[in-house]
This record gives sequence, C-alpha cells and structure tokens, in this order.
Amino acid sequence: MCGLLGFIAAHGSAEKYADAISAALPCMHHRGPDESGTWHDDAVCFGFNRLSIIDIAHSHQPLQWGPAGEPDRYALTFNGEIYNYVELREELQGLGYHFATEGDGETIVAGFHHWGTDVVHHLRGMFGFAVWDKVKQSLFVARDQFGIKPMYYATTAQGTVFASEKKCILAMAEDIGLRLDVDLRALEHYTDLQYVPEPESLHAGIRRLESGSYATIQPGQQPQLHRWFDPKFPVRQVAPHDREAVFAKIAEALEDSVAKHMRADVTVGSFLSGGIDSTAIATLAKRHNPNLLTFTTGFERQGYSEVDVAAESAAAIGAKHIVKVVSPEEFAAAVPKIMWYLDDPVADPALVPLYFVAAEARKHVKVVLSGEGADELFGGYTIYKEPLSLAAFERVPSPLKKILARVGSALPDGVRGKSLLERGTTPIEARYYGNARSFNYAQLERVLRLARPEWDHREVTAPIYARSAQMDPVARMQHLDLFTWLRGDILVKADKITMANSLELRVPFLDKVVFDVAETLPVDLKVSNGTTKYALRQAMERIVPPHVLHRKKLGFPVPIRHWLAGPELYDWAQQIIRDSQTDDLLNKAEILQMLEEHRAAMTTGSGPDHSRRLWTILAFMVWYGIFVEKRITPEIDQKEYPVQL
Repeated sequence: MCGLLGFIAAHGSAEKYADAISAALPCMHHRGPDESGTWHDDAVCFGFNRLSIIDIAHSHQPLQWGPAGEPDRYALTFNGEIYNYVELREELQGLGYHFATEGDGETIVAGFHHWGTDVVHHLRGMFGFAVWDKVKQSLFVARDQFGIKPMYYATTAQGTVFASEKKCILAMAEDIGLRLDVDLRALEHYTDLQYVPEPESLHAGIRRLESGSYATIQPGQQPQLHRWFDPKFPVRQVAPHDREAVFAKIAEALEDSVAKHMRADVTVGSFLSGGIDSTAIATLAKRHNPNLLTFTTGFERQGYSEVDVAAESAAAIGAKHIVKVVSPEEFAAAVPKIMWYLDDPVADPALVPLYFVAAEARKHVKVVLSGEGADELFGGYTIYKEPLSLAAFERVPSPLKKILARVGSALPDGVRGKSLLERGTTPIEARYYGNARSFNYAQLERVLRLARPEWDHREVTAPIYARSAQMDPVARMQHLDLFTWLRGDILVKADKITMANSLELRVPFLDKVVFDVAETLPVDLKVSNGTTKYALRQAMERIVPPHVLHRKKLGFPVPIRHWLAGPELYDWAQQIIRDSQTDDLLNKAEILQMLEEHRAAMTTGSGPDHSRRLWTILAFMVWYGIFVEKRITPEIDQKEYPVQL
C-alpha cells in the first residue's frame, strides 16, 4: 500500500522543497495510483501516493491528527497495513482518544502520542511511516520488524530526505546537494551475495533504515538510529506428549494471522505455488473468501514449472485458478523495467516470473497473500540440517580439530569425506553466510576490478552473528537469514515487484503472533525425520491437501542455466556485456569468457555452471545502464519516468 516521500529541513523553510517533492512523487506513481497529496510546515514537507485498500473514502494522507486540546499536533505519512488496527483503535478509544476515520493510519498517530516510540511494539503489520511532532519539533521514522516495507534516507547540509523508493531521492539529489557516487563496498557485497545488504544501497549517499529499526530526527541533526526488534530465539524443549499442543498453537496463530491479513475493503487473492507455504495460506484464505482467486506462473520448459501442482491444489481447496506462462522473449524484455522498479539490483531470476504473475493478478484483485517467511521462521531450508550432521565435531578437542582441518584441506577435490572434514572443522560464522553467494573470493577477483578482501561477506554477517552467540546453531542460521537473505532478497522482490503492478502483497507468516510461536521451537521440531519445517507440516496436516504436505518447495524456478547457453538468452547476455560501460568496475573480458565457459558446459555436459554468477553481473550491468550511464530507458509508463535521474 502506497509510497511516501518526506524532507526535514536543516534550517527551516521546508516549503522551498515542496515543488521538488511534488516533482519526485510520480517516480513511484505505481505504488499509489489512486490519489496523491502533499503537506508542509516550516520544518517538514511530506508527499504521498495512495493505493486505497482500507477506508477508501476517508483515510487520505498526509494525515494530520491531534489529541484533545492540541489539534493537528502531528502529521503522518504511512506505507503499509496495520492488521490489528481495529483492536488498537478500541483500546485507544477506551483510553479517551477519538478518531475521525475508519483507517489504520490514525491508530499509529494516536498510539505514538500515547506510547511514544514504543508504539512499534503494539503494531501487528507491515509498515514504513513517519510522524512529525510539531510541539517537540521531532520526526519519528519507523520500519516493521522484518523489513516488509522499505525506507530509504539521505542526509545533506540541507536536511534529511526519506522515501519508500530510492528513485524519489535520486530525483531530489540536485535540490538537496546529494552526490550520487557508486558505493564500491556495496557493489562488492552485492556481487558476493546477490543482493545489496541493509543498510547499504549502491549509491554511497543513500542508506536504508534497517528492518526492525526506527530513527528520530530533529532539524539540522543526523538521524539517531535505534533497533527495536532483535529476536532471541528462546528455544523451549517440548516433551513428546506436548507436541500436539504445539502443532495446534501454530495452526491457531496462522489461522488468526490469515484472518487479520484478509482485512480489506477490496478483493484479496492469493499466490499459489506447489509447496506447503503458499498452499496453507490460500487454504486458510478460502475460509474468508469463498470466491478466492489464486495465481501462479511457470515456463514451458519441462522441470521448471509448478503450474500443474498449483492447479491441483487450487482444485482441492475450491479456488478459481489463473496461470501466466512466461516466454524467454518476455523474460528478457522485462529485465530493464524490473531493475528500474527495484532501485538496486537483486540477482534473483525469480523476480521476472513474479513480475508477470503480479501483473496478471492485478487484472483481477488489488491485494494478494503469499507464503514468504515460512522457511526462515519454521526451519524450511535444507541447509538447516547441516548442524545435525556436524554435531559430532562439536565434541572434538580443538587440537585434534585443527589436525582434521589440515587433512581435509590436503585431500584432492572430489575425494569422499573432504567436504565433511572441511565443514565440520570450520566455525559456523565462516561456514554459513546465508542462502545465496554467487562467487568465492577467487572468482570475485576475476570479475571485480576493485575487490578488497576486507569487504567480503563476513563484513556483513559478523555483526549479526555477534548478536546470536548464545543460540543453538540452527537458530543462528535462522537469525542470520532474517537479517540477510529474507530482507535483502525475498522481501525486496515481494514489495518492489508487486507494487510495480500497483498490487499489495501481504505475508501472513511474517506476523508478530506467528513469530512468537515459531521463535521458541526446538531443533527437533524444525528439522526432523528427514524433513524440514516439521512442526509446520504437522500443524498443517488437517488443513492443506495431502499431495503438497511433504512436497519440496520449488517456488518460481527459472531455466536461466539453459537459456544463457542457448538461443533464448545467449546473444542477449553477450550484447549486454559488450554494451555496458562498466569497464572501470568489471573485467568484461573475463565475464565474456565465463559466458563461453557456461555455454560449453551446457553443450557438453561437463564444466562449470556460471548461470547465477552471470545473472548477478548482468543484473548489475542493466541497473548501471539505467541509473548511472542513463543509456537504458525502461519501457514503462512515462508518468513514472518524469525526471532524468
């Protein structure tokens, strides 16, 4: 829902920037095509694009609100949804507060007046919002605990600008004296991890407010950052006879979450793949919408589609199902516009089919539910089994472990036991870096001209690991993924790509109440009996159709390894590399060689699969062509491309 843009002037006279705010707002017209508005006083200027979902006729923004005796003390601009707003409003009304709308935004402001910065702990939902207090001359900017909704900011001598999309800040750069150099450290992190990790962006002067954080800003001051959400995973052991109660508690929490996520004054549909996560959400959603529409996407190439399984699931729950099949030609043509909408590249090819299924869904509904977050909360990744297989090494004395490490290192590649010895003698902090890493350092040096060893992935993961030292190994991996892969890849594409189509995506697994249950699960209820998400599967046994209960999730798999080597994308990729003006950053001769090596490997069946590494580079090159070279103009609605960035 919606897109916000704001500016707090360092020395007053915010009205000088009102025209710049108005001019930049169309850059995210897609986030809120229903209406647009601005507001300012001497210190701040707010802009807003609205996608009307709740209280359509009345909850306009920017919103002014004040308690009795202080009318219009506060101004709010808010992106997201607060799913417990009905309960919060009733609570606040009981405390004497009055409301002029039936929307969720007003509860944020009243809650902020009553609870102060602790209001974030009362909110159940996804959000990025800003509240200006005229009396205290202070701005409060906050983001939800998981980072479902984005928030960018930049500070110069003129003040601090903040926005739901970086494009708006780029459009205002000249007005506020902001330099737009490429951040070389962020580029290395991106190339290493396939996404730009928070709080970085690829523009050195623009940062992101991290998930589960808030900032307080006063005129002329730097933002003061605070983390309000830092999960501890306080695991509780569960006796065998108590397991059924735990499964019931999970089902109850998820049912309640889906019910709250269905709150809307518009039609809500659901994405549906072939796995348990989206199927569970769709099945529960069907209870609240008998005419539920479900949507999936796939490719014609065999082995890269869950269309048939999704259709079977839709039939089993009685939902009308809509499918979008994506061709290689559509795939390639969509990449520039997708990079435009993303603001920073994400090297996940699943973005492309997501873009098309979102576009199809928007023809029918304004809101969809999806299954993101279940893997991180309930232990769904296969790699989470690794600590169990390496548990014996924890009992090995350090001197012997060092000897075993040397033995493992000396063994030739491919020798049985080498990988086990190397993994078992390597600390988890060095071994596990999240769910994506395109390059090892030797490969990184091959393509990235300015690679520096101190900027590798451990620079990103070490501070996160430092906060999880007391957790068990599986919980540490989950904790790391919450602050890397989930917010860096999954939630970026979930927000940016659906909002590109003016479609709101809601993620019921990433809910305060659901997380409170999942956070306490012991390891044997996450990975157990040879499966992942064990407790969730047991909880959903009476809910989801049997054919998906123990099926491995594929999501939206993409055949790029074949396409990059064949007539579908090989020439396209080669042209992007040759045309790109990134010679000072990337070794294009090496990248072209990688493309040839990949083509040969796919042709002969022997050799390296460079597809994910190539896709990481190609995504950056397209991004660079749009935002730095300004050579590539995405084929999008010109309402959204009004300013030369």
